[in-house]
Amino acid sequence: MMKSISILRIPAPVELRGPAIRLTGFVLLFLMAIFRVQAHDHIRQNAKLTLNMESVTVLAVMEAIESRTDFRFLYSEKDLDLQRKVTIRARKQSLETILATLFENTPITFRLLDRQIVLSAKPETVKGKAHIVPAAKADELPPQQLVSGTVTTTEGQPLPGVNIIVKDRGHGTMSDENGAWSIRAAVGEILVFSFVGFKTREYMVEQSNTLDVVMEEDVNTLDEVVVNAGYYKVKDRERTGSIARVSGEDIELQPIVSPLETLYGRMAGVEISQQDGMPGSAPIIRIRGRNSLRDDGNYPLYIIDGVPVNSKPIETDIGVRQGNLLMNNLDPLSTLNISDIESVEVLKDADATAIYGSRGANGVILITTRRGIGWNKKTQIEARWYTGIGQVERKMKLLNTEQYVEIREAAMTNAEKIPDGTNAPDIILWNTNRYTDWQEELLGGTASINNVNLSAYGGNSTTSFRINGSLQSQGNVFPEEMRNKRLTVGASISQRSENKKLGLDLKINYGIGLNESMAVNDIVNAAYKLLPNAPPLYNEDGSLHWEEWLLLNMDNPLAGKHSPVNTETHNIISNLMVSYKLFQGFIVKSSFGYTRMTNEILGKNFIDRLAPPLREGADHVMRKGFQKRLSWIIEPQITYGTTLGEGTLNTLVGVTFQKNESDRFGVVGTGFASESLVGDLRSAESYMITGVGSNEYKYNAIFGRIGYDYQKKYLINFTGRRDGSSRFGPGRRFSNFWAIGGAWIFTEEPFVKNYLPFLSFGKLRGSYGTTGSDNVGDYQYLDAYQSTDGPGGLYPTRLFNPDFVWEENRKLEAAIELGFFKDHINIGLSWYRNRSSNQLINYPLPAMTGFTSVTANSPATVQNTGWEMEVSTLNIQNKNLRWHTAFNISFSKNRLISFPNIEQSSYASLYMVGYPLETTPRFKFIGTNPETGFYEVEDVNQDGRYDQEDMIIRKTRGRQYYGGISNSISYKGFQCNFLIDFIKQKNHKGLPFTDGAPGVSGWYNNRSIQEYEAWKNGEMYIEDSPAFYSTYLIANRSDVLGWVDSSFIRLKTLSLSYDLPKIWLDNSGISALRIFISAQNLITITSYPGVNLESPPLIALPPLRMVTGGVQLTL
Repeated sequence: MMKSISILRIPAPVELRGPAIRLTGFVLLFLMAIFRVQAHDHIRQNAKLTLNMESVTVLAVMEAIESRTDFRFLYSEKDLDLQRKVTIRARKQSLETILATLFENTPITFRLLDRQIVLSAKPETVKGKAHIVPAAKADELPPQQLVSGTVTTTEGQPLPGVNIIVKDRGHGTMSDENGAWSIRAAVGEILVFSFVGFKTREYMVEQSNTLDVVMEEDVNTLDEVVVNAGYYKVKDRERTGSIARVSGEDIELQPIVSPLETLYGRMAGVEISQQDGMPGSAPIIRIRGRNSLRDDGNYPLYIIDGVPVNSKPIETDIGVRQGNLLMNNLDPLSTLNISDIESVEVLKDADATAIYGSRGANGVILITTRRGIGWNKKTQIEARWYTGIGQVERKMKLLNTEQYVEIREAAMTNAEKIPDGTNAPDIILWNTNRYTDWQEELLGGTASINNVNLSAYGGNSTTSFRINGSLQSQGNVFPEEMRNKRLTVGASISQRSENKKLGLDLKINYGIGLNESMAVNDIVNAAYKLLPNAPPLYNEDGSLHWEEWLLLNMDNPLAGKHSPVNTETHNIISNLMVSYKLFQGFIVKSSFGYTRMTNEILGKNFIDRLAPPLREGADHVMRKGFQKRLSWIIEPQITYGTTLGEGTLNTLVGVTFQKNESDRFGVVGTGFASESLVGDLRSAESYMITGVGSNEYKYNAIFGRIGYDYQKKYLINFTGRRDGSSRFGPGRRFSNFWAIGGAWIFTEEPFVKNYLPFLSFGKLRGSYGTTGSDNVGDYQYLDAYQSTDGPGGLYPTRLFNPDFVWEENRKLEAAIELGFFKDHINIGLSWYRNRSSNQLINYPLPAMTGFTSVTANSPATVQNTGWEMEVSTLNIQNKNLRWHTAFNISFSKNRLISFPNIEQSSYASLYMVGYPLETTPRFKFIGTNPETGFYEVEDVNQDGRYDQEDMIIRKTRGRQYYGGISNSISYKGFQCNFLIDFIKQKNHKGLPFTDGAPGVSGWYNNRSIQEYEAWKNGEMYIEDSPAFYSTYLIANRSDVLGWVDSSFIRLKTLSLSYDLPKIWLDNSGISALRIFISAQNLITITSYPGVNLESPPLIALPPLRMVTGGVQLTL
């Protein structure tokens, strides 16, 4: 097998002074490297080397030569003894002289070809010196032809630097930066393609003079995987920062809507919480914890194909809310095509995020969509179709009618009342022999899902393209059919000039989302709260039943069917990258990004939404809301990479110009003559504007990077950015952010290689730096006024404060990465500490000022610390069977370490210094009064009142640790992939029926079977349950049943597929055919009595159990 080795080197660290990296230093170092390039190139090609190496291996000498020159070795392992001990003493000698000495008295000869040193066995041995084979004469060679083509990865990305040699002749070349190559060879000769990190491929030359090669990644060298670091790419083994990656192959078959759902259980330090099971709803994502006291200050930065996208969820209540449209707002990424995603990278530590400055405080999520598969490719068409069903995975155990009646009668007895139609209409006026399982009735339906995806890709010598389209439709589990539909189209076009210097890369993704809904929250609450003897929903003729519901002054739960809400979202994300290579290693480029998102919500309230007695004199009502988000960004950049001394230098400098605009508008129309006219504002008798707003945000920055790799084992990375934001007042708009990261690949040290041969890879890395945040909203430093209800008046709503500044997040990390037995076992362990200070909060003001609060900085400091472990193993690999396992686990701890004078602020009831942000004070429960049934708590200070000073119990909700384990097993054409995720957490029981105690009359909610059984046994609460006296019953109803372990382990995803043998497809026009089955949320193991495991105690539609099946073919 042919091998290639390459060594990269780096110089001593550059000393930094001051709190931030000086961008002047970046520019000076950058220019110095440019000015010396020509002389440096001449030295590399005409190298005079000095080597003083005693009793070292041949491999060590070869590595030293590669690190000091621009040459790379090509050789065959069977011909060369790499462990032979040699001594080399050379002072300013030519490369040829050193090589002759190195291979003296051996059966090895060498040849210098361009920048390659080709080693091969001598056809004949001459005693005393290695024989330098002369070039063969043309008339001695068989007839040759020029063979050319491209080399790409399995994802279709061009692969530069691949070694191509003619087997047994040593003649060779290398692929260029676009993967293109050409070489002269005769028909029947063997071309060998080799590259570090990929499997070596051999091809016989045929009559055709075109050969395109796809290189497969070598799973035994996982450290050579290239990851996206945002403005640059880096090999995984050489990165100094914390970057996690999920490839498109891991996610493309999942029946999901949001790309964020693909991260469940796959990445350490990345916490995802799905708020509800409605398609398109926005999940909550936290990267290494909660940094800000404000909820909207914790969103990570989303970058799609190099373009920042507003990560704030799309609001669904722009003057339209009627009931509750959704428990959550819409995900801004829900219009992306999952099948078109190539990879998702998450940047976590300062080294990885500081180059994004203020935007990277909460981490960065990079989403890269697919592009063309390379150059000179025949156009191929790929189609994928699947269909499936979904159902609610979990149900609560609630009371049946008999149990409910028993508990209600006991309540009346405790209250010393005789049940009648006034005080107990639920058991007097409603049939107590009737029983309905409302969870089954309202949430027991089957949601259908259908998806069709088409793509075409190909190219010629200068153009590569990919176009795709997708259509998805998903139903719901409610009695009334509502669907979420998504149409996406995308295009990626790459163009190169004939001389490969000029490049154009264009990516466009356009999506349309259509969501049909109504008062979903009302239905979900009814499913868990309705009494088991409640009346039917429909009359025999199919109309809504009202009469019995009105006996208890209640609405029919499905009245919302007459208040439909339709949401239409259009989203375009585009980016154009123009680059030009001035000379080797020096590239000037600029990206131009544009995004536009519009969201229109139309709500119709028909008269039939009301009970019949209320319809007379009522109007049809239309509510309409519109919002738009528009942004553009321009980022000119210069990159330069070269060898410098005994290492490799990579530099980057660039600037950012960005502008965001947002508009919103709401209107309500009334007085429509008929239902058919509702929605047309021109048909309304009257209308009222409910909200108009327009914001503008400007952001500028200059940024840079210097990365240096010394001897392929010492690495250092400097990044810096100076940000400017219009969200701050004059004089406060600019700030500096920076980071430094370093790594030592200690397995490159000779003593490790000699004494720890089983350790194939080992790296220590660390980083420290600062990022920031300006997520405070636009215009918050300015005065604001609002018009009065009457004509001509204004009143102030916000106070002028130009003095608040950026939040700051200081991040520290240390990590070790290990690979054993040729990387068949890989382990990574990281520790981090993030401290977020200068918190932006709404600072409370005295009432005499006329304002309740003002935006200001608080000296409060929030700290997040944690440990992360990632393990991957290649359990089995042979010709037919491969089994790979990946495991990750995260232990995180959040704490408010400082908040001066918190006792005098309005935050005293929300946070406590020294405790996590999710910790709240509670009363100490001392028992249940057997006579009244009321909960009793302790009056700690004996002042006869129950207030803040009596709340001495500290309860913390949230995750203690979480993670996942995935397995990928393939046998011939069969493949099985599954993911198990788990979370250890504590939370409120959070059941919906905690509006009162079982012994208290007047509440008409159903209750849990656990509560009933405990009450029957006289053991209502455990000793430390924080229940409350009736004065605090309603305000603290979520604590009534106490805190429980809401941990779970779940089979999150499972997919089975079979690739038909290619021989079956001969002459069919189909080049590949796959049949697959996928599932989500199949099995969950937990003791938690609620339904929403990811976000307890929220009462919402839980994520659905989905099962789909489909087929994928390539033409």
